[in-house]
Amino acid sequence: MNRSTKDLLLTALAPVMWGTTYFVTTEFLPADRPFLTALLRALPAGLLLIVLARRLPRGSWWWKSGVIGLLNIAVFFALLFTATYRLPGGVAAVLGAVGPLVTAAMTILVLHTKVRLRTWLLGIAGVTGVAMVVLTAQARLDLVGALAGVGGAVSMATAVVLTKKWGLPEGAGPAALAGWQLTAGGLLLAPLAFLAEGGIPVLTGANVLGYLYLGLVNTALGYWLWFRGIPRLSVVPLSFLGLLSPLTAATVGWLLAGETFTVWQTVGFAVALGATLLAQLQNRPKRIVPETAQAVEPPKVLARV
Repeated sequence: MNRSTKDLLLTALAPVMWGTTYFVTTEFLPADRPFLTALLRALPAGLLLIVLARRLPRGSWWWKSGVIGLLNIAVFFALLFTATYRLPGGVAAVLGAVGPLVTAAMTILVLHTKVRLRTWLLGIAGVTGVAMVVLTAQARLDLVGALAGVGGAVSMATAVVLTKKWGLPEGAGPAALAGWQLTAGGLLLAPLAFLAEGGIPVLTGANVLGYLYLGLVNTALGYWLWFRGIPRLSVVPLSFLGLLSPLTAATVGWLLAGETFTVWQTVGFAVALGATLLAQLQNRPKRIVPETAQAVEPPKVLARV
């Protein structure tokens, strides 16, 4: 297995882990506590990663970590769990699946990078495939939940593009970068959890197990793998890996919750997975480098993704 394939597979594990979030949230966690769930998912995981990395931000990375932590953790988690609690899993998954299209748009606005027509078509195919897998005739649309789902996709896409733009902090690895952002996001979520939801209720054993899983596996390990992959993979193909999350959610529902899987859903699964795989073949990944190093790029040529 070559290095690029290994990087791709390890990074893909993150959205696969995230695909279990809906099942764990609905089956193990207290109802109607989106901000508390977001807080307990982010802050303990962030502090753990900082302890393991043994490194704090320096210089501009204090505010950069705050910005990315706000977008990628505080806003994204709050909106994600708002959508999860207010919408059926299928509707929430389809809204989240617009991530590759949002990321493509953000690369134009932030990175000034041209986006091929093929990327847009694959993004549309991905959303269509996910919709075929997860939407049912009984799916209902809640306006607040729908806005939260779309807003979460925009927030995460912006954070990924900014991470690509700013590069890696000098001497810091993915554990430190993930830890800074999770901690910053968790601290920003704390007031919402306590003021809007009254803090931490009495937790059952199932609640504790659910939060431990979300914090340690789904978040600490998942975000370490994700931030490890951002420097190694091109930004738009990276975003297509996010489609693995709703596909995993559907698979978990089928395996553990007794949900059906029809021929129509199987076709949609193949379409979304095919779009994800084809997106990885579009271009050679361009690694981002520490701020003190100079990226070498062809002069006056816009990259295409």
